Amino acid sequence: MSTKEELVAIIDRHAAAPKQKTPIAGLSIFRVEAPTLPVESIYTPRLCVVIQGRKEILLGGRAFEVDDTQYFIASVNLPVSARITAASSDHPHYALSFELNRQDLAELLPNVAVRPAAAHREGLSLGRQTEDILGALHRLILFLNRPEDLPALLKPATTELYYRLLRSEHGATLRDYATMDTRIAQIGRVTSWIKEHYNKPMTIGLLADLAGMSATSLHRHFKATTLMTPLEYRTHVRLQEARKRLLTGGSSARTVGFEVGYDSQTQFTREYRRLFGRPPVRDAAYLKGIGPSNPARQAGVKEAPVERPLKI
Repeated sequence: MSTKEELVAIIDRHAAAPKQKTPIAGLSIFRVEAPTLPVESIYTPRLCVVIQGRKEILLGGRAFEVDDTQYFIASVNLPVSARITAASSDHPHYALSFELNRQDLAELLPNVAVRPAAAHREGLSLGRQTEDILGALHRLILFLNRPEDLPALLKPATTELYYRLLRSEHGATLRDYATMDTRIAQIGRVTSWIKEHYNKPMTIGLLADLAGMSATSLHRHFKATTLMTPLEYRTHVRLQEARKRLLTGGSSARTVGFEVGYDSQTQFTREYRRLFGRPPVRDAAYLKGIGPSNPARQAGVKEAPVERPLKI
């Protein structure tokens, strides 16, 4: 069997749900049997490898297509909309997601010669799979078959994966993620702050101080990295949280809008409609399946269950 075939076999054996967390810290596996509708979420810094199938990620108005010859790295927190575009019961979508650990990467840096890269790098970057990366992933995921080996051998396996990634075409991105005061690290501090304080007052001056940049420099580098302005970024984070609360809680749209940071119900409704295509109450009913017929269902597209959203 090829390395990919072995990865598919292990995922197939252990994936009891479309998205499955594993005993390996930071590792999730995916097995999806039909295309999905877009799902909004925040990608924390991670590696994601599509083993079979294809997915589309929307970030800041740009579409990224990821197929089974590619992987992607998110080097800062990114509010995205993602969907599986190629999957069936006969040919499921298989993928792996592994959360990045800054300290583990930093420990390797003195011993790794990283390829030079362009000064500007976006927070979401695509790369070509190599046998070295797939082999390291295979050795890591094999612990699902042998969990008794995890305490002794997880650290060396993770170190090998990070080494292969640092030696890849996106090694410079990972180096900058793991190093203080690089552009990616500076913008990463700002995205982390907005993610945690999305419903609080925010000024460019405050964010610039967090990043250690001038306001003008922050605005330029933030948009280059996240493909949106700080205000647009906060709006996406707020509205993703609002949608989640509308779907899972009993609060009114007015209350939810206030909870996520809006003083004006009109502004909340306007921005919610602009992002999701429907006002809050109608959108929640639509996603719960109690509104008008879903055109995606009529077209034969399978929607991820609302009760257990598939974050892809």
